[in-house]
Amino acid sequence: MPDLPYDLADLHDIPGTTIFTADSARRAYHLHRFCMSLMKEENRQRFRADEAGWLATFAMTAEQRDAVLARDYNRMIALGGNIYFLVKIASTDGISVAQAVSTMTDLDVADYTAMMIAGGRTPQGNRSIKGGW
Repeated sequence: MPDLPYDLADLHDIPGTTIFTADSARRAYHLHRFCMSLMKEENRQRFRADEAGWLATFAMTAEQRDAVLARDYNRMIALGGNIYFLVKIASTDGISVAQAVSTMTDLDVADYTAMMIAGGRTPQGNRSIKGGW
């Protein structure tokens, strides 16, 4: 791995930011496999018909399965999930990425969308706690 111009540990102190790492990918491997299964219509139908039953066919942790059932995207990310995989759940539910991601904030979808159109969240208060960035 090439030398990075920063220490990965420093990224963990940015409020509201979860860094996706190789460790995250390993922890969420089966969660991501489930998400990828939703690319096929027959699997989306299976999931819609029996969510818990379809999830049980994947070797996810119980915590990951519970987070999927609750559509708790923040929890799925905390458990290693990557949003690029997780949006397949939102698509299966028939909601937009903006709708799904707004559930990860304290904003409703209209306010979240307006914030993003206006340029996103302010960096004020969302920088490294150590103040290095």
